[in-house]
Amino acid sequence: MHALSQEKQSLVVIPDRARNAWGGTELLYNELFHRMPLELLQKFQIIPSRPPDNPPKDKICIYWAHDLPTDTATDPLKNGGWKKYKKLVFVSHHQMHGFQKKFGIPHSRCMVLLNAIIPIDRHEKPKGGLRLAYWSTPHRGLKILIPVFKRLAEQFSTIELDVFSSFHIYGTPERDKEFEDLFNAAKEHPRIHLHGSVENEVLRKKLKECHILAYPSIWEETSCLVLMEAMSAGMACVHPNLGALYETAANWTNMYQYHQDHDIHAEIFYHALSMTILSWHTPATQQRLALQKDYADMFYSWDRRETQWRALLEASKDSLHNQGSQ
Repeated sequence: MHALSQEKQSLVVIPDRARNAWGGTELLYNELFHRMPLELLQKFQIIPSRPPDNPPKDKICIYWAHDLPTDTATDPLKNGGWKKYKKLVFVSHHQMHGFQKKFGIPHSRCMVLLNAIIPIDRHEKPKGGLRLAYWSTPHRGLKILIPVFKRLAEQFSTIELDVFSSFHIYGTPERDKEFEDLFNAAKEHPRIHLHGSVENEVLRKKLKECHILAYPSIWEETSCLVLMEAMSAGMACVHPNLGALYETAANWTNMYQYHQDHDIHAEIFYHALSMTILSWHTPATQQRLALQKDYADMFYSWDRRETQWRALLEASKDSLHNQGSQ
């Protein structure tokens, strides 16, 4: 992440529990604050997570939602609490509609600015076998992936799996204890490589060696940086249509119907992943992956998102006096 100046760092409002985190939300606000001029940022209080009960009245307040509307941390938006914000910025239309339904927020106070990445350099994938990869916290689907990969490894002798997963990324390594059995099962398999959490720059280099994103998510995503990075890395992406994954995928990926029963989900995922492995080297797949990368690099680029955020802030910078009006 960028080393923000002391002045910009002082403008970041995040919960104390997230001070040592370096997950997706932290990467996003760090990149945004790095790109925006200080004199513009100083007019605003951009709150990237966990809205406070009483946001400051001497700043133009923008709530940048990264949570689900069902999260109790969003309760300060109840009973018209959302009126304390000039704009509520959402990271997907799926997320925005959930907040509107729960809190009665009108369209005029909402804006969708999708999450963003710095596109991954164009590259050629290694020849020969296929490397599958999972990079997210363990509770989002690792318990489905590990047994499914073991089953596939008996069928395909040239596949390997890289797992970049730990709660260290959120500064809460003690939560890994719940998944010790799963991690141990991964360590015991000769073709599963457990890396824990790694810095984003290290991960981005590793993705150039990987062919398939294996992401049997059981978590309702509000957006998905993992999927954006995988699409930009030219990886075939296998995942369910849960939460905002369908919106982020934009019909470019190998998406399957989510099932709430984990055993059934695992069976559906097994077949989807098997077909992806079998078809990865075909000309049709390679053509689609090239177009998928073009799409991701264009629509999920931070250069594009920077322009949109700057336009929002410039249009709102003199509106403190009517912040609470509809």
